[in-house]
Amino acid sequence: MRKPAEFYQRDREWHAPALTPDYKTSVSRSPSYPLLSLDQTASEITGPTFRNDDINPGDSDLLHNYASTGSSAIGERIILHGRVLDENARPVPNTLVEIWQANAGGRYRHRKDSYLAPIDPNFGGCGRTLTDDDGYYAFHTVKPGAYPWRNWVNSWRPAHIHVSVFGTSFSQRLITQCYFEGDPLIARCPIVQTLKDPAAVDQLTAALDMNATIPLDSIAYKFDIVLRGRRSTYFENRPEGN
Repeated sequence: MRKPAEFYQRDREWHAPALTPDYKTSVSRSPSYPLLSLDQTASEITGPTFRNDDINPGDSDLLHNYASTGSSAIGERIILHGRVLDENARPVPNTLVEIWQANAGGRYRHRKDSYLAPIDPNFGGCGRTLTDDDGYYAFHTVKPGAYPWRNWVNSWRPAHIHVSVFGTSFSQRLITQCYFEGDPLIARCPIVQTLKDPAAVDQLTAALDMNATIPLDSIAYKFDIVLRGRRSTYFENRPEGN
């Protein structure tokens, strides 16, 4: 049996550094010692698998998955969709994609969220789905509102949705945030500004997609997600002398 191929090394010039003092909580959350570089073993290059019976059919519909019968979440109705790919541009099928977000007023359903915006009794703020054979996923939800946070005196988070993807192994595990095209708060957000390359910010920004928009119903945004790629298995698994 062939050993699964290892994954590419993480590009630390592309990702944000752990310590960025203008994002104030990174000071306490960042490592105090140099990071260790470890060889990839079976626990890193394999991982959990999921099946359709692990989730409910309505889990991807945040408009209704927490709502009372006959009711719906309040706010601008949107579709967030795209594909999960690896760095080799190959689709990642049957992987679990989870999202969580604030409601249309910018408030999370969490007992410690004390923002002035009201709770929407018909919006739970979380959903999940599995990608299809082509790596495609889609959620029906409301566009989250911006909200204030105590980084500086007048700091506001842009509208965003948190995204978690499991991939095919723990080396591909990704937790990130999705922003929305045209939001002026993106350029002012201390978290976003930890990224050095503007192209990285663009990759975190969902593009308006009028072709997938449902007339008189929901505006669509396209957000493709790229996970780490595997090295080729051809040379790694060939017998000696071949």
